[in-house]
Amino acid sequence: MVVLLETERLVLRDFVDGDLDDLFALHDDPEVMRFINGGKRASLEEIRERTLPEMRRGWPAYGGRPACWVAAERHGGRFVGWFALRPVDPGRPDTVDLGYRLRRDAWGRGYATEGGRALVDKGFQDLGVRRVVADTMAVNTGSRRVLEKIGLTFERAFFTDWPDVIDGSDQGDVAYALSRDAWDAGRVRRG
Repeated sequence: MVVLLETERLVLRDFVDGDLDDLFALHDDPEVMRFINGGKRASLEEIRERTLPEMRRGWPAYGGRPACWVAAERHGGRFVGWFALRPVDPGRPDTVDLGYRLRRDAWGRGYATEGGRALVDKGFQDLGVRRVVADTMAVNTGSRRVLEKIGLTFERAFFTDWPDVIDGSDQGDVAYALSRDAWDAGRVRRG
């Protein structure tokens, strides 16, 4: 199993076949999926046939390496969720979309900020990233706070036509971003 990075409490590593049950449980939790699909239950077959292969997919921008990683606790290896840094253009790493999904029992422990910040740093330092973008529902205040803690700033609000109405979708979505220059400036201030 290939490790992308380690933080104080997390290991971000490649997905393996043995992650199927944990991935299914994560995507089958209605609270975890509330702002994704309105809390619909997952299908084990869909997770096996579509989601897990997508998580393992190689991206030309990363030399055929994946853009999604399991987040596991550094001590004990417990599956916490996943993080992604997917290139907007599959062949170029300059603009990437940050995503993450964590088990409910991992919420409120700082894992999203810790893993997201480390992944953004890795992107800018080692993966050729020039700009990180992310979006979420406007009503998803938890994710909005995480994006801000990671260093992304609000860019715009927008509305998307979703196939299913989700509670809060009438308030739209929000886009956040962080440029390499802003990230560099933040490092100097934290320095």
